[in-house]
Amino acid sequence: MIENIDPSLIDWSRAQFALTAMYHWIFVPLTLGLAVIMAIMETLYYRTGKEFWKKAAKFWMKLFGINFAVGIATGLILEFEFGTNWSNYSWFVGDIFGAPLAIEGLLAFFIEATFVAIMFFGWEKVGKGAHLASTWLTGLGATLSAWWILVANAWMQNPIGTVFNPDTVRNEMMDFFAIALSPVAVNKFFHSVLSGWVLGAVFVVGVSSWFLLRKRNQEFALASIKIGAIIGLVASLLSAWTGDGSAYRVAQTQPMKLAAMEGYYVGQQGAGLVAVALLNPDKKTYNDGKDPYLFSVKVPKLLSYLAERDANAFVPGIKNIIEGGYKLQDGAIALSAADKIAKGKTAIMALSAYRAAVKAGNKEDAAFCRKVLQANVKYFGYGYIKDVNHLVPNVTITFYAFRIMVLLGIYFIFFFGLVLFLAYRKKVMEMKWLHWIALLTIPLGYIAGQAGWVVAEVGRQPWAIQDILPTSAGISKLDVSSVQTTFFIFLFLFTVMLIVEIRILLREIKKGPEA
Repeated sequence: MIENIDPSLIDWSRAQFALTAMYHWIFVPLTLGLAVIMAIMETLYYRTGKEFWKKAAKFWMKLFGINFAVGIATGLILEFEFGTNWSNYSWFVGDIFGAPLAIEGLLAFFIEATFVAIMFFGWEKVGKGAHLASTWLTGLGATLSAWWILVANAWMQNPIGTVFNPDTVRNEMMDFFAIALSPVAVNKFFHSVLSGWVLGAVFVVGVSSWFLLRKRNQEFALASIKIGAIIGLVASLLSAWTGDGSAYRVAQTQPMKLAAMEGYYVGQQGAGLVAVALLNPDKKTYNDGKDPYLFSVKVPKLLSYLAERDANAFVPGIKNIIEGGYKLQDGAIALSAADKIAKGKTAIMALSAYRAAVKAGNKEDAAFCRKVLQANVKYFGYGYIKDVNHLVPNVTITFYAFRIMVLLGIYFIFFFGLVLFLAYRKKVMEMKWLHWIALLTIPLGYIAGQAGWVVAEVGRQPWAIQDILPTSAGISKLDVSSVQTTFFIFLFLFTVMLIVEIRILLREIKKGPEA
């Protein structure tokens, strides 16, 4: 691990990775959402034989293809950054993290690359059934790609199924299925994919509303709005359900993240969930004695119920997690952060002593050091933490990002419900106010997705891998200037790519399905 790292190198490396990830997530959810909608439309064409559905499917497929191509470019750069900017991380857990990414490349991306060509160029070259299968398989490939990437991310949030090997100084996989099918991974997958479906539905309803505003392709627009609203409403309701499951898993595996999401400092039984609040900007540390809120409105006992499925359960706050001393679910008493740091330093020293003993051929000392290491390895990452305050993520960002995500999720449920009701009452075509709302809702779909990832990633800092590897220990030894330079190069390139994609999308939308 790297010692005495320049803090600005950590900040710039994190900023570069965050930049790439956030640009990548602009394209991924729309790909997932449009894949389902265009496949449903082609299924209707297959079943009815109506050319109307074929034209509708081909229009949304064209927009899918534009977005899909740009998303691949940002995704490839994101994976390369693990090696360039996070080489210590890649060395330390590469055997584990690399497995799902390898499967994603070999299986999921192979499916996408194979069937996307048939989907775009095979309309007149293969049968209707074969073409329909290729469309569904392209969407399946994109979804499987998301699955394996989210499995890798979920393992970083909840590292299970692995063991630390002191001889190689690496974490090694012990149970592939524990990693691939962990409850954290399953919840994260469904919540993320469903958010993509919501965005795809928002996009389809918004673009279709533009056609109604221009009084063009009204039959196509109305049919697209109905399908988009149905998918959007179902996905929004399921997102709320999977979001609850994800929050429960966070409470079980990342209590500090949950506390940051709530701006929650002092634990209690029957803890209330913050519905509306304004954080106190003067509160700087967990023990400064200042009230965390300028004002707050809470739903009584709801946080305890969501976190533990018990309205009277104790939920620890930031202060409790740092100071320890409360009873865990298994009956043990929680260690303080200071105790964990001490155990982490013991593990690091034991590892160094073990390797020295092995090199010297002293088997007795090596066995003793290995035993000490195994007893403390659970807290290995804490040995790199220099101040307990560094264990608290940015509460302000996490708190507000979580509320933006939740409020937009509630808004989408009402939005799709209203659109669907008016569409089937045949009133949506004449309501210009609703068309403008639908258009303005498109960026809200992107904001909700980005806010969710901010909660997931900012909320688990300072950890690259929860409790095992802090961000400061996973970084590559680079010149700060080189990271700064590539940051601005990527910022320029990604922005140009986004502008180009938007211009191409707008041009194709203006042409309409008749083109």
